[in-house]
Amino acid sequence: MRKIISIILLLTLSYSVSNAQRYAIIDSKYILSKIPDYKDAQKKLDQFSEMWQQEIDQKQSVIDKMRKDFEAEQVMLPDNLKQKREDEIFNKEKDLRDLQRKRFGFEGDLFKKRGELIKPIQDKVYNAIQKLAVEKQYDFILDKSEGITVIFADPKLDKSEEILKSMGIK
Repeated sequence: MRKIISIILLLTLSYSVSNAQRYAIIDSKYILSKIPDYKDAQKKLDQFSEMWQQEIDQKQSVIDKMRKDFEAEQVMLPDNLKQKREDEIFNKEKDLRDLQRKRFGFEGDLFKKRGELIKPIQDKVYNAIQKLAVEKQYDFILDKSEGITVIFADPKLDKSEEILKSMGIK
């Protein structure tokens, strides 16, 4: 009897071990910091950013000078010239805000350059992670660089369809 219980216990334990999920943790920031192409791409991106910021700063200094000159001359200007100068300043400020959005806004030039320069390198890293996951039979790979993020999850572990089915949604 004792032998049978031991065998059942051993079989149950081996089954649970074979069904255990395998996972790995990586640090994508560390990985990227070790890739020379990434460093070069980041440097280029920083150069573009700096160049565009200088362009914005120059336009801002022109606006500041216009505003200072206007404030100094405002008392002596007739109403129609005051309004004209205020409109000029307003239009320059609007152009500056548009330029800032164009350069640094969501889907702006910086966003596009980042996609052009850095995304191919990130894709190479992602493909290497996926290859490792398949070769080593990992179910999950977590990234610890910015909080815990799931980088790879074995699709067979995704139970989304079962949840929808249990909710009566097809």
